[in-house]
Amino acid sequence: MATASEINSYLASLLEVSRFKDYGPNGLQVEGRGEVRCLVTGVTASLALIEAAADAGADALLVHHGLFWRGQDGRLTGWLKQRVARLMAHDINLFAYHLPLDAHAVWGNNTQLGARLGWAADTHFGEQALGCLATVEAPLTATGLAVQLERVLARVPCVLPGDGRPLRRVAWCTGGAQSYFDAAIAAGADVFLTGEMSEPQAHLSRETGVAFIACGHHASERYGALALGEHLAAHFGLNHRFIDIDNPA
Repeated sequence: MATASEINSYLASLLEVSRFKDYGPNGLQVEGRGEVRCLVTGVTASLALIEAAADAGADALLVHHGLFWRGQDGRLTGWLKQRVARLMAHDINLFAYHLPLDAHAVWGNNTQLGARLGWAADTHFGEQALGCLATVEAPLTATGLAVQLERVLARVPCVLPGDGRPLRRVAWCTGGAQSYFDAAIAAGADVFLTGEMSEPQAHLSRETGVAFIACGHHASERYGALALGEHLAAHFGLNHRFIDIDNPA
């Protein structure tokens, strides 16, 4: 058992929250009961996940995508009111960690996804050094990597093959990091993997020859919250359950 305050303080230090410029607040976003015995983790604080956490008897819910974002209206109406109302009705603490959870060298989304693909970053690039770059022992092909990703993530990726070169330097950044493609190219990547693709990336891939793979925002970010929840369960003696709410994005 731990208190919500203890968990908040511990994670602020562990994830080095203060060093990130982020799109919303990291840490405790909605305060619930003081004592935490049961922790549920997931990707996004959707109504479906909140209700599943309540059904599981959660005292706290930890997610990557929280409720509050820069530029948001901020009034508790509509869907936001519904989510907050469910949390407060069940006295559930909501913890959310965005960029700090992407970046953590052990529990982060990037590290965890890389581990599942057999990659360990030797270089970081891009804004706030969130992007990861590694050298693979045996060169890959875009087709072969796509097959591996489909097996690992249970999602068919969108592949821009570039010029077909052997993929020796692989770069990745989970979620909506398609804007990091330029930085990955400049860092010497043969392929860049992220969750989403926007219109410019197709042209950059064709013109530079660097492959680009979009494997799903949600699919690429399922592993950080899971790993962090397992760590917290061991550290504080909590019951932990990861709940995956399917998302095609």
